[in-house]
Amino acid sequence: MEWTIQELAVRAGVTSRTLRHYDSFGLLAPSRVGANGYRYYDSTSVVRLQRILLMRRLGMGLPAIAEVLADEVDVCDGLRAHITALEEERDRVERQIRSARDTLDALRAGTEPRQDVMLAGFNDPYKDEVISRWGERVFRVSNDWWHGKTLDQQRAWKQAAEDLVAAWVAAARSGISPTSEPAQTMAARHVRWLSRIPGTPTADGDRERSIEMVTCLGDMYVDDPRFATMYDDADGARFVRDALQAYARTRM
Repeated sequence: MEWTIQELAVRAGVTSRTLRHYDSFGLLAPSRVGANGYRYYDSTSVVRLQRILLMRRLGMGLPAIAEVLADEVDVCDGLRAHITALEEERDRVERQIRSARDTLDALRAGTEPRQDVMLAGFNDPYKDEVISRWGERVFRVSNDWWHGKTLDQQRAWKQAAEDLVAAWVAAARSGISPTSEPAQTMAARHVRWLSRIPGTPTADGDRERSIEMVTCLGDMYVDDPRFATMYDDADGARFVRDALQAYARTRM
């Protein structure tokens, strides 16, 4: 089956001019050109156009798209990546819909949603650190996960995080060693908490990167002023760091 350039443009929701531009850029050549000069596209061309349009929607420029397609060996691998990206986009939209509905329900009930909870992303304050250390995907997936929660779910998560910090402070004040069994039980609880955040190495089951992440977090709790006082004082932060890093070395 073949489509003319006009037929393909209509079905793909683009213009014939766009398809010609993709051809001039080396992205999408017609499968053949008829004697009358008409351009025709077969199923292989349509599959390639699907990939191009998806990457464009993800914000990729034409040079980057050309590089991806040039490096691609197996068309099936490309389609699997296409499906995965579409599923992630679907999940992101569904989370946004749930969040908007939760806000609407709160307003209908006569209560005002807390904007600091509903609008603030899970890791917005640490965006630069997250992206530089773990990549854009980790930041995007975890923030999408956060915005997909209902207001009650967000409050419950924040309370669980506060309970975890309070338990660490109590453990540090008790005078136990960071390598003691109670402290290591706290470290295991902390890692389980991290594993419930989509996009993180602990959630993905990546052992090596999980160890690296837990070790780096321990250092950050001590070195970053935003965290240094979270665990009551500098001694508390060092206790958490030492316990987490011991757990990463011996039990992960």
